[in-house]
Amino acid sequence: MKLSARTYRGVLAAVLAGGMLLTAGCGGGGQGDRASGSGAKERTNDGGRPHPAPIAPDGGGGAPATGVDGGAEGARKDDAFQEPQRSPDYLSTFALDVDTASYGYARRTLADGRRPEPGQVRPEEFVNSFRQDYPRPKGNGFSVTVDGARPGSAEGEIRARGDDASAGEDWSLLRVGLSTRPSDRRGERPPAALTFVIDISGSMAEPGRLDLVKEALGILTDQLRDDDSIALVTFSDEARTRLPMTGVDDNRDRIHEVIDSLEPTDSTNVEAGVRRGYDEAVEGRRRGATNRVVLLSDALANTGETEADAILDRIDDARRTYGITLFGVGVGSEYGDALMERLADKGDGHTTYVSTSAQARKVFCDQLPTHVELRARDAKAQVAFDPKTVRQFRLIGYENRAVADEDFRNDTVDGGEVGPGHTVTALYAVRLREGASGHVATATVRWLDPRTRAPHEQTGSVETDAVDGALWDEASKRLQVTAVAAYFAESLRGGAMPGAPELGELAARARKLASSTEDGAVRELAEAIAQAQRVRD
Repeated sequence: MKLSARTYRGVLAAVLAGGMLLTAGCGGGGQGDRASGSGAKERTNDGGRPHPAPIAPDGGGGAPATGVDGGAEGARKDDAFQEPQRSPDYLSTFALDVDTASYGYARRTLADGRRPEPGQVRPEEFVNSFRQDYPRPKGNGFSVTVDGARPGSAEGEIRARGDDASAGEDWSLLRVGLSTRPSDRRGERPPAALTFVIDISGSMAEPGRLDLVKEALGILTDQLRDDDSIALVTFSDEARTRLPMTGVDDNRDRIHEVIDSLEPTDSTNVEAGVRRGYDEAVEGRRRGATNRVVLLSDALANTGETEADAILDRIDDARRTYGITLFGVGVGSEYGDALMERLADKGDGHTTYVSTSAQARKVFCDQLPTHVELRARDAKAQVAFDPKTVRQFRLIGYENRAVADEDFRNDTVDGGEVGPGHTVTALYAVRLREGASGHVATATVRWLDPRTRAPHEQTGSVETDAVDGALWDEASKRLQVTAVAAYFAESLRGGAMPGAPELGELAARARKLASSTEDGAVRELAEAIAQAQRVRD
């Protein structure tokens, strides 16, 4: 699943998407339906000669660099907001992604009194961890919302090294929001064939690892439909099939017995576990069903092939040949984030992280069920900035989701698989030209119909007056939450963003937003920021 002309080796983390709920008696994960935003336009392509990529307003000829020194648009530099260099266009293209593991593991690490490693912090996964207020489309595909605000200068603002170009008053934050229609709880969905690959190595003995996995699997077993099926594979120094693909209807007690019998043993041979798991998934594959491998592990491989390269081909082959995808669930205070992400990337899957019973219930009762049927395949986004109004821009995060601009309409290049009730958010720092007025940017999302694979596109645009309001006074609460999450992520990984407050002020803003939105997830964000400040001090 290699993407041509990508700057980063990381393959996109395609979102495993879902249609109808997999379980009964669980709270829904999506937000309610809303009408599509006005002004959005949809185009379809009959799959013949591809349309040309969106043309930058200057024809793609010579534009300031987008916050990097001759590298990919998403790359980070200490001087990311210094005077721009030259770049061939004003386009930004990336594959959609709704991973949240980076934020979940950062919260766990901070709660343990440690800061996450900078390389473990992916801002898009912080931003995509929070509910948004985007309108919902009526059918498959996406609504497109583009808005923004000026952050202004903050007291104690963190500025780029060697220049004052990142001062908040010179910049706006521009939010591109994509949303899919929630599932119809009353509708039918295909049966599911799920192969759980469970880490029972010695490291899983720590509280909050195997015990949490067993609890979550027990919950899921009770919620599965009678026409679903399940297989269980465990691994430590070697892999073992505990339960071949088995129908749920008359076998719930048997499944519970296998789950309850799991105990931690020896080393962590992730390679053996994944290979055996995919063998079972292929052997037990059901036509007309959703076939998925779910890997539950701390991903601290220390036996067999400890890097992802040795097993990526197996995962990719099963995905391409049989349509079997991978969902990675990380656990543990020490967690192999990079390994888990690479495995999920290759398996057209995504990752999440759990550390409490409440989080495990959310993943297995809400999230996994909504990853059954797709709203869109191979979804990519491209944002065309107007050089008449935009001097400089930078995408916050998505470094390893980058797609070559010319591959936006190349449907052989993979994009994200997105399901019902999902939102995808991309945040840009945009520096407007002095006195600029009018069109700022047009965002286009392209996807393939999940059944017919016919390509579709939807667009949304934004003008200067829509990004000129004060972030903390005039912008929507959800845009403010998005900004707080992005500022927090950039602080943890040592980056800089325009108008970035010090952590104390950022925590105070998060607490205020938690009160006004009555959103428990925002309260948790405020606490995580406060913990980061305490760890730093």
